[in-house]
Amino acid sequence: MSEENKHHATAAALLPLVGGADNVTSVAHCMTRLRLGLRDRSLVQDERLKALPAVLGVVEDDTYQIVLGPGTVARVTPEFESLVEAERSGTGQAVPDRGAGPVTAEGLAAQGAALRTERKARNATPFKLFLRRIANIFVPLIPALIGCGIIAGLNGLLVNLHWLPGVTPALTAIASGFMALIAVFVGFNTAKEFGGTPILGGAVASVVVYAGVADVEAFGRHLSPGQGGVLGALGAAWLGVYVEKWCWRRVPESVDVLVTPTVTVLVAGLATLFGLMFLAGEVSAWIGDAADWLLTHGGAGAGFLLGGLFLPLVMLGLHQALIPIHTTLIEGAGFTVLLPVLAMAGAGQVGAAIAIYVRLPHNTSIRTTIKSALWPGFLGVGEPLIYGVSLPLGRPFITACTGGAFGGAFVGLLNQLGTDVGSTAIGPSGWALFPLLDGGHGLARTVAVYAAGLLVGYVAGFVATYFFGFTKTMLAELDTAPDTPADGQRPAPVDRVTEKV
Repeated sequence: MSEENKHHATAAALLPLVGGADNVTSVAHCMTRLRLGLRDRSLVQDERLKALPAVLGVVEDDTYQIVLGPGTVARVTPEFESLVEAERSGTGQAVPDRGAGPVTAEGLAAQGAALRTERKARNATPFKLFLRRIANIFVPLIPALIGCGIIAGLNGLLVNLHWLPGVTPALTAIASGFMALIAVFVGFNTAKEFGGTPILGGAVASVVVYAGVADVEAFGRHLSPGQGGVLGALGAAWLGVYVEKWCWRRVPESVDVLVTPTVTVLVAGLATLFGLMFLAGEVSAWIGDAADWLLTHGGAGAGFLLGGLFLPLVMLGLHQALIPIHTTLIEGAGFTVLLPVLAMAGAGQVGAAIAIYVRLPHNTSIRTTIKSALWPGFLGVGEPLIYGVSLPLGRPFITACTGGAFGGAFVGLLNQLGTDVGSTAIGPSGWALFPLLDGGHGLARTVAVYAAGLLVGYVAGFVATYFFGFTKTMLAELDTAPDTPADGQRPAPVDRVTEKV
């Protein structure tokens, strides 16, 4: 089957299992997930959907999110949208087939689903919903950050080796063009997220990167192009939305098309030049200095806390506050030193999963889940292992976080000793982060430190889980073979999901 037909077949298989086209209110995707707005959640046939080979798992949040993996989701989504448009009369009424038994992978999946539902309710606070909106501004930018980051890494390698000197300037332009104008894209997405006109948000934010701002003086200093960066662009576009909505309430419809855009760009633009750019520039500089200070002076201690607490932050929905911080660091220094440390959390999960596999030799259901989820875990997709295995078991989730803490401590210690390890983009983790690594002491040294940190996370997660992840009672309950399914029936698939680390 061709790639195009395969993705069409996946979309065609998904549609009836989510209740048909009439049950779909919105379709979008991020790096790994197909995000669906649904009219009636009860029409979704969860277990049959999770059994599809292309489905890595499901997340329930403000939308119903089907994890398909990077690359695949970008190809399946347009096929799915086409089917929805063509089949608006489709229906689906099947009742989900729930797994049973807390000792099997199906039982763990059910517990994981309950934990996700609880987390969703707990995270629906105004502050966390605000953080989610901020994240929605930056998540669509991740593919461009990754692509340009990889090209920048390749270009740096060619420059250091003195290869293709006629090509490297072109690669520099390709890799740097997006970052030079990232403020415009942030402004566009900000206006879109907060209910304004996206192009006006981009227009106001473009003031931040315009070369002519060097002639403008604010607070006794001349401004610099790009001063304030993405934070200034976000603030400028948000202010533009506020002004635009004010105009909508007061400007007559007959002149709205002339007055509203003019007033929006003028007022927000002046406020950006004579206030926001300077203030956001100070905040951006403080973030960069704080990140450097944290790992330079905190070292192993800071890395231990960051690596160990990242997944609990994910569970609380607070990790989304880090996205603009990462982006600000990348814009200022060329890479974020925080992401490689946080990526160690995924390494701890991998080590813990291997330990669970070893400690439960008779539970073929859980072992099958781990075997299928381990390779995505190595590549930085933590969803299958966390909600499908470690979190429902309880203690192994804590010991997995301990493994991430030790991996983070190692990377933090090396950073304190002078070997900074950074990432030129956000999104990937685990082995997938290798092409995006950067630092101030050569690529080979940076890669070696990051790889060693992953190894420390794997080993620490394994050791902590093997010796402290189970009580004797847990082992007695869990290390048993699940009931043999009836003839002709496959065991119910596991639920494999959470945030990517």
